[in-house]
Amino acid sequence: MHTISTDIDAALALLKAGELVGIPTESVYGLAADAAQPEAVAKIFAMKGRPADHPVIVHVAGKAQLADWARDIPDEAWKLADAFWPGSLTMILPRQPHVPDAVTGGQDTVGIRAPAHPLTHELLQRFGGGLAAPSANQFGHVSPTTAQHVYNEFGPALRLILDGGPCRIGVESTIVGLTGEQPTLLRPGGVPAAAIEAVLGRKLVHHEKPSTAKMRVSGLLDSHYAPRTPLLVGSLKALENEAYTRFEAGQKVALLHHSDYTANICGLESQRMPAEAEAYARALYATLRQFDLGGFDALLLEAPPQHPDWLAVNDRVKRATTHRLD
Repeated sequence: MHTISTDIDAALALLKAGELVGIPTESVYGLAADAAQPEAVAKIFAMKGRPADHPVIVHVAGKAQLADWARDIPDEAWKLADAFWPGSLTMILPRQPHVPDAVTGGQDTVGIRAPAHPLTHELLQRFGGGLAAPSANQFGHVSPTTAQHVYNEFGPALRLILDGGPCRIGVESTIVGLTGEQPTLLRPGGVPAAAIEAVLGRKLVHHEKPSTAKMRVSGLLDSHYAPRTPLLVGSLKALENEAYTRFEAGQKVALLHHSDYTANICGLESQRMPAEAEAYARALYATLRQFDLGGFDALLLEAPPQHPDWLAVNDRVKRATTHRLD
């Protein structure tokens, strides 16, 4: 069996046998196991080096399976499923009693999503159950947006990675909590908050600090999605000054910028990032991974625009940042 493949039959056989499979979604690639098998889910945590109390999202084919995993489902959850599933939206709901603690991190809630990628949608339809699937990377590292990224993380230890091409969105799903009086934006992502609010007819509560949300959900640690090379974020001027200082100290740095860059710093490697939010999100993780392999002492990233369209990008950049320069 080739590690990178499009063989859904082989993926189904492995998943039903309690093994792990890399799967594509429109957001990022996931590391999947049968969510009904706690021993299989435990293999995800072991392979990722993920804390055991950190919950994982259950992926299903569509809203017909929502009640298999969640109970006391509010009307707003059905509205959001109708509007955005299959798609890049995860809903946090009260769990059914049978949902394993390995999936929920021991909490009484569960995150559920129906991804839109056609290959994984077909896999889920044929599988019939739910797949627990956090991002397919070592815990805390930059999420993968191609099958090759997943292979670079785990090598042949992961027996099969379904190759669905580059991810269309490039950042993780939006997570909305629906267990309290008001719907809560727990993690910005592929579905804009404004679109969710338009469907619900009311504002989402947004906790800037995950600790105030009073629940653990996927991808909300302060340090997450990070390259192994130190990532310094700030204004273009601050980054230029930092580059000069580091060059004088004999260091090798790279500049990732979206504004016009005119300074002439001899030998500085630079890359222009997209100026539009969706394209930037699609390119972010792949760019960080590319430069992480370049032998740099530091990566200098111009702070993205502070506009509502950039909420998900800014969230990921904030968690990946080693140090702010301004």
